[in-house]
Amino acid sequence: MPISERDLPGVIAVPRSLLRAPDSFGGTRDGDCQRGAPVLRGGRIAGLTAADGPAPLVIPRLTDPHCHLDKCHTLPRMGPVAGDLATAIEAQLADKQHWTEHDIRTRATQGLTEARAAGVGTLRSHVDWGDQTAPPLSWHVLRDLAQDADDITLTLAPLTNIERMCDPATADAIARKVAAVGGALGAFLMDQPARAEGIAQMFRVAERHGIALDFHVDEGLGDVNGLEMVADAALACGFAGPVLCGHACSLMDRDADAFARIADKLARAGIAVCALPTTNLYLQDRRDGTPDRRGLTRLRELRAAGVRVLTGSDNVNDAFCPMGQFDPMAALHLAALAAHLDPPMGRWLPMITTHAREALGLDPGYVETLPLSELLLSDAADCATLVSGRARLWRLTGAKESRS
Repeated sequence: MPISERDLPGVIAVPRSLLRAPDSFGGTRDGDCQRGAPVLRGGRIAGLTAADGPAPLVIPRLTDPHCHLDKCHTLPRMGPVAGDLATAIEAQLADKQHWTEHDIRTRATQGLTEARAAGVGTLRSHVDWGDQTAPPLSWHVLRDLAQDADDITLTLAPLTNIERMCDPATADAIARKVAAVGGALGAFLMDQPARAEGIAQMFRVAERHGIALDFHVDEGLGDVNGLEMVADAALACGFAGPVLCGHACSLMDRDADAFARIADKLARAGIAVCALPTTNLYLQDRRDGTPDRRGLTRLRELRAAGVRVLTGSDNVNDAFCPMGQFDPMAALHLAALAAHLDPPMGRWLPMITTHAREALGLDPGYVETLPLSELLLSDAADCATLVSGRARLWRLTGAKESRS
């Protein structure tokens, strides 16, 4: 449950990666954190003074850059669903017969409640758009939930076939609906023959309407490379808005030269890449026995190349993932295990906080720039314990004048 700012401990630790100016924040460096007594001004932690004692962590509320509130918690009525991506798509489409306004609202509200409990302050939900030009029922329901949520920032992105975006009128009509709610224009790319034209059209209408772009890209292993097409299109038009690409699993099959070429383009275009470990580890490399391929993108190599990398919850209790949870820290924990994201763990926390917010086109939200109400307190003694999932998180509330 939330705690008041008057209960903020006398000594805290803040991960250096979550500070705008860690070297001038004060306190004492302790590994990948700054430790000390908090100095509060104007309802914010303005800095630290040197102090000893147990120091629980303070971090921003979490950001989930990629989830599916319209699909969540549908699995119980489907029965067992086990198979690859195509099997999951077929099962989820069949379930849409149950998608009434009440059903969507009930399930999505449950998902938002779970996200809040996990410390989430910002999330983006993709919404299946189908083949029509007009918004589907789920878009209207989630739009209303986003407007009613006064303690969480929910942004929306339509999910449709990239080839539908080849038609200028269709792309523009969907972009107008997206712009009206401050969302991002989205589509999924695999091996569609006309995907290059669809991508180019999306950049054109996104620039016209001043909106962000968000692609499901290359959600599979093998010889697909929509990711490079997106980077090429962004560089060709000089797109200034944020671009986020989720999945990008096929980077695992690029050789060293091809990867270096693609990563360089992504870095120059400022495109962020989001790994979705729960769903991709579950669906990718399906075979008779135990899989020996990781259903992930190349997180470590992308980061080393200067590409902003993120991780998100993706699917929760639906045909695409029978488990999962609306918890970015759990997603980071799984990504760390599967992708060997080695300590110090503080350097990976921006994947679910500051870098994730920037990838959504928002202010990064560093600890010293946020009001106390947008911060979380953890009983973890260090960042490794925080990411391990063994730590509790509380939301700080309210504001209190300076304490020094």
